[in-house]
Amino acid sequence: MQTLRLYRSTVGKKAVMAVTGVALLLFVVGHMVGNLAIFSGPAAIDGYAAWLREIGIVWPLRFGLVIVVGLHMVAAVQLARRARKARPQGYEHGRRPQSYAARTMRWGGVVIALFVVYHLLDLTAGVANPHGVQGEVYNNLVADFRLWYVVLAYTIAVLALGLHLRHGVWSALQSLGVTTSRSIALVVAGVICAGYLSVPAAVFLGVVS
Repeated sequence: MQTLRLYRSTVGKKAVMAVTGVALLLFVVGHMVGNLAIFSGPAAIDGYAAWLREIGIVWPLRFGLVIVVGLHMVAAVQLARRARKARPQGYEHGRRPQSYAARTMRWGGVVIALFVVYHLLDLTAGVANPHGVQGEVYNNLVADFRLWYVVLAYTIAVLALGLHLRHGVWSALQSLGVTTSRSIALVVAGVICAGYLSVPAAVFLGVVS
C-alpha cells in the first residue's frame, strides 16, 4: 500500500521517470556501443549479436524494455496532466514559456516510438529490410543504409532522441542541483547522436560496405 501511495504522488511519479530514464539511457548507450562494432567488420558485429542470443539475454531485455518504456510514458503523461491542472487558468498568450527541447518532448517521443516499431520490423523481424537475413547484422545494416530515405528516417529519429535525452538529462541533473547540468546534457546528447549517426554515414559514404 505504501508503494502504491508513493507512486500516486507527484514525487513518486518523478522517481519513476528518473529510474526508468536512467535504465533507458543505459540501454541506449549499450546499443550504440554494439552498433559501433560494425567498424570492426562482419565477424565482430555478427558475433556480438550471436553472443547476446547465446547467453539468453535478448528476450528478457525486450520484455524489460517494454515495461520500462510503458512506465516512463505513463508517468510522463500523468505528470503533464497534473502540471496543467495545477494552473487551470493557463498562461499569458495561451502558451507556457519553455525551451525548444521541452516543447518537442511530446512529439519527439512519438517519433521515437514510431521509429522503434519500424526498427523492430526492419532489423529484428527482417520484413522491412532489403536483405533481411536473420543473424547477418552487418549485411542487413549495409543494405539499409545504402538507401537515402532510410538514412534520412534514421537521422530524424536519432535527432529526436538527442533532443529527448538533452532535456531529460538536464532536468534530472538540475533537480540534483548540478550547476553544469545544461553543458553535461548537451555533451551526453551530442555523443550519443554522433555515435548512432556514424554508422549510417559510414555506410552511405562507402566507408563501410
